[in-house]
Amino acid sequence: MKKFSEICYPVFERATNDYHATDDVNAACSNPFEEGTIEYCLYLKNRIDAVQWHLEDIIRNPQINPAEALLLKRRIDSSNQERTDLVELIDSYFLDKYKDTVVLPEASINTESPAWAIDRLSILVLKIYHMLIETQRTDTDEAHRQACSRKLDVLEEQRRDLSAALDQLLDDFSAGRKYMKVYNQMKMYNDPALNPVLYKQSHG
Repeated sequence: MKKFSEICYPVFERATNDYHATDDVNAACSNPFEEGTIEYCLYLKNRIDAVQWHLEDIIRNPQINPAEALLLKRRIDSSNQERTDLVELIDSYFLDKYKDTVVLPEASINTESPAWAIDRLSILVLKIYHMLIETQRTDTDEAHRQACSRKLDVLEEQRRDLSAALDQLLDDFSAGRKYMKVYNQMKMYNDPALNPVLYKQSHG
């Protein structure tokens, strides 16, 4: 049976490559996986990350129009909420998957849920993609390419380590050595009932 990282990583790579086929933050997303499957969620997760990666690049342009920057900031905020919601949806998949597991008396909780590890893996795919490009640029000097090559080696090592750690965590859940407990992010600044700037305005 495939380890979960062996399912996860190729989906992220495909989503990253598909985004860069147009390299357009406004391009429509055509998810190749069946809706409701974990692969569908993983593909969408990386697509959100890829778009946000490039929005973050655009907003850092020192020549950007302030009005455009504000619109981009609002879009990034919305994207962050979508990302968080999707992470929690992926965690619900694992909660359901391991709901009947017999938890051992000595079982412990993990500091990070599986989906947040998966979130980090998705970002790593994007870092690796873009760092590889930096190693191949012809408009920079050799020192830049060598420095980026060393960074790429570190990113690849992180990918291997994180993939192994994720798979080990899921094995521990399956065997009852660890148990899942998910805390929703409960971000307050996006909630008009919890952000004082927003609720003070609504109350006049």
